[in-house]
Amino acid sequence: MEIRGPVLLPARREDIELHTVDELTLVGELALPAEREPVATLVTLHPLPTAGGFMDSHILRKAAGRLPALADLAVLRFNTRGTTSPRGTSEGSFDGGANECFDVAAAVDFARERGLPRPWLVGWSFGTELALKYGRDHDIEGVILLSPPLHRATAEEVAAWAGEARRMVVLVPEFDDYLRPDEARERFASVPDATLIAVEGGKHLWVGETQTRRVLTEIVAAVNPDALPLPTEWDGDVVG
Repeated sequence: MEIRGPVLLPARREDIELHTVDELTLVGELALPAEREPVATLVTLHPLPTAGGFMDSHILRKAAGRLPALADLAVLRFNTRGTTSPRGTSEGSFDGGANECFDVAAAVDFARERGLPRPWLVGWSFGTELALKYGRDHDIEGVILLSPPLHRATAEEVAAWAGEARRMVVLVPEFDDYLRPDEARERFASVPDATLIAVEGGKHLWVGETQTRRVLTEIVAAVNPDALPLPTEWDGDVVG
């Protein structure tokens, strides 16, 4: 069968809770390869909750549904403070990206405590702001930024990544609502080692199977390139 839409490929899926230093409980899910140990870990940070973003925003849900099976990746998704999804509601309230620093820390700490290998922060939209602002505080291999609006991350916070050993991969849609490739090149010029990928035909929400596959391919290219090319057909069991 063709791999597309909301299909869930085999994985070990576990409902998890994260605990922040300011004593909130955040709800989430960890998806692991069904029969092997993961080679790397995606700690995902969802789009703006006040605009409908949550741990099930479609790119993150599809990453969790496909990449444990296709690329041997662990995928950790969670709702930041005050955010609701079918998994439940995380305690606290949205803080505009300020106290969400504790949410990022709780997720990275969880990955470390569980012994998950080679963590990367994968942020989408609002999630890219959290990755840029707080990722340097943590033991991660790099950040992957999907549709960064650069509304909250300052020029100084972006430039602070210059010279970092940790990698930065930036996916900018051609027709983004907030930051398009030419402007993105200017605003990320302070990080000369960043890999900026302009995605032809892309839009901020990455709607459609073609865009989904492009985003997942670029994530895997950064984290586990040996798994490429990603299959588009699956012969085994699926859910949904």
